[in-house]
Formats: sequence, structure tokens, C-alpha cells
Amino acid sequence: MKALNDLGIILGISLMYAAPLMYTALGGVISENAGVVNIGLEGMMTIGAFTGAAVSYFTGNPWLGFLAAGLSGGALALLHAVACVTFAADHVISGTAINFIGPGLALYLCKIFFDGAAMTLPLDLNHKIPRPLDRFFSTNSFWNSVLNQYATVYIAFLLVILVWFILYKTKLGLRLRSVGEHPRAADTLGIDVFKIKYLAVILSGILAGFGGAALSIAVVSNYRISLISGQGFIALAAMIFGNWKPQGAMWGCLLFGIAQGLAVYLGGTSLKISSQILAMIPYIITIIVLVFFVGEATGPAANGIPYEKDQD
Repeated sequence: MKALNDLGIILGISLMYAAPLMYTALGGVISENAGVVNIGLEGMMTIGAFTGAAVSYFTGNPWLGFLAAGLSGGALALLHAVACVTFAADHVISGTAINFIGPGLALYLCKIFFDGAAMTLPLDLNHKIPRPLDRFFSTNSFWNSVLNQYATVYIAFLLVILVWFILYKTKLGLRLRSVGEHPRAADTLGIDVFKIKYLAVILSGILAGFGGAALSIAVVSNYRISLISGQGFIALAAMIFGNWKPQGAMWGCLLFGIAQGLAVYLGGTSLKISSQILAMIPYIITIIVLVFFVGEATGPAANGIPYEKDQD
């Protein structure tokens, strides 16, 4: 029975940590299927984490904080879209700049609104995202540990289905994917390539902002400068592992979530394993996945290639 409960704890922690990655990875799927590389997910996730925690603290409403986090991530993504789509800037350089702007802006605003502190004040239970199934499970059981999750976890799985449906079952999804594969052909068919790219990049920022908020107002109770710490890059790796597909990205995020779950669980046992080594586990798995899968993965044909309408 103890082994089953321990397994439930590991799986529950894994789902909790996989959800923020899923939001962000889905953002990457949308952006890159439209042909815009977005390595700025880390910065968008960071500004979302701060905004979510700050708005939740001052308004007392975690859902307002969650929505505000998405808007802040979308605003940062708009800068990326202007640089990459309108001015045909290098996508990697623009994304790198976003990864500096996001944490820097979050820290600056945090010091303004929280009396010079580098972290927001903690949220009480009423200001955090709720666990909607809390009343239905008894404590210390396998199913309680696995299914009694924050609402953001359930929303993340629903979004996987929604993004898959939009990409592969709707006219918008067909247009978005055509822009990522062959923008000139899409343009000749009357599709507004720039508009589709802008929409995709902004949506990716909104989802990354949701991912940051899922950490700051659900998994933990505040924002601090070390909160994201590479989560955006792990989500990017999960997207590549999943071959730029929503369902594939989900499995990649679950893999990294399990790595995080094992690290957290082992840290609470009597095993004498260095906390620094445990903290490295998700990132080691990220490197292993990139080494063995990136060479085989093939993204959209025009991904990362600036499109200029009047170019021959």
C-alpha cells in the first residue's frame, strides 16, 4: 500500500509540474507551425509568472491573475512578432532578447510594487488557483495524489485537445500550417501571411504567460527570480521531442514532469542525494532528449525563415 501511495505522490507531482510546461510547449507548437521560431518562451513565461502572482495578490482573484499573465506574455510576444514578421529579424536573436527583457522587466516591476523586494509576497490559499476535486477524495490515497490537481492542470490537457483540433481540423489551422510550410504559396492563395504569423506568435506568448502563472499561483504561492529557471527551454525541448505536434509536446512535457516529480520525491526521502544533483535531473533529461531526438525531428519547412512579401 505504501508503494502504491508513493507512486501516486510521484505521479501527482509530475502532473503538477508538467502542466506549466504544457501551456508553454503548446505556445511553441502554434508559433513554429506558423514558421516563427520562438526561443523567447522563457522570457514570456517569466513575465507571466510575475504578472499572475502580482495581480492575484493585489486583486485577491487568482483567475484575474491568470488572465493578466496571459496578456503580459502576449504583449511580450508582440515585440517578437514585430521584430521577426514585420522587420524580418533573425528569430533566434529576437528570442534571445526577449529572454533578457522578460526577467529584467519582471524584476524591475517586482521591486516597484513590492518595496524593493526581488519576490512577490506569498499568496494565501484563497488567492491561489483552486483544486476543484478536493472535496471528492480522501487524503493519503493513490487517486487523491494523482487526480486532486490544481484547475490549471485540467485546463492544460483540455488545451492540448483544443490546439490539436484547431491545427488539424479547422480552416484556420490549415492556413497556419501552410504559412509555416510554404508562405509564398499561401500568399498566392490569398492568405494574409503576416496576419497569421502575428496571431500565432501572440497566441504563443499568451500560452507561455499562462504557463508562468500556473507555476506562480498554483504550484508555488509567489514569484521569485529563480522560479522559471529554464522551464521555457525545457518546454521548447518537449515541443521538438513531440515533433511540433500538440499531442507529442504533451508527452514530452509529461516526461520532464516525471523527472521533476522524481527529483522532488527523492528529496523528501532518507536517501542522501545532494539537492543540487536532484535539481539537475530534469535538465540532464532535456540534454539527453535533444541529443537523441533533435537529429530525427523535422519541423515546418519555412520555420525560422523570414518572409518578405516582395521578394522574388
